[in-house]
Amino acid sequence: MLRRIREDIRAVKEKDPAARNALEIVLATPGVWAIWMHRISHWLWLHGAKLLARWLSHVVRRRTGIEIHPAARLGRRIVIDHGMGVVIGETAVIGDDVLIYQGVTLGGVKRNGGKRHPTVGNRVLLGAQSTLLGPITIGDDARIGACVTLRQSVPARASVREEVVISVLHDDEREDGAVRVEG
Repeated sequence: MLRRIREDIRAVKEKDPAARNALEIVLATPGVWAIWMHRISHWLWLHGAKLLARWLSHVVRRRTGIEIHPAARLGRRIVIDHGMGVVIGETAVIGDDVLIYQGVTLGGVKRNGGKRHPTVGNRVLLGAQSTLLGPITIGDDARIGACVTLRQSVPARASVREEVVISVLHDDEREDGAVRVEG
């Protein structure tokens, strides 16, 4: 257990340039606390204490802003940087050495049982506000850019980014003369 905690602290030091030392990481990094508490809630879930596991994950969400379902399977050395708004669903699987920025959602799209959430490979970067929906697979070493919404799988070593198109309507095309952003 202590080895895993040290490993998590080392991962934050390597991936977050704002992390200055181990004490600061332990005291002021909500992402590591969310992951550590998830390990406990996941253990509870696997051992049949599902209500207690859900309650603990709810308490952690209120304290950190990071929601990880107790049944989700997380790998090692995951870093959740600026984690507010991160949501990781029940059947999600995340590999090792993954970097997750704020607002990332690993969500489901169907209500019936079975695999409903994404599987994320090893060494993947999930950019801020990216949304991955459904039982898709993100291959190892993939990079998912900020604000990307995905409903299809991404191969290993791929980079996905969303182009934002900005068009300005002429004053005569819009009554209030406002700028419209599409994307």
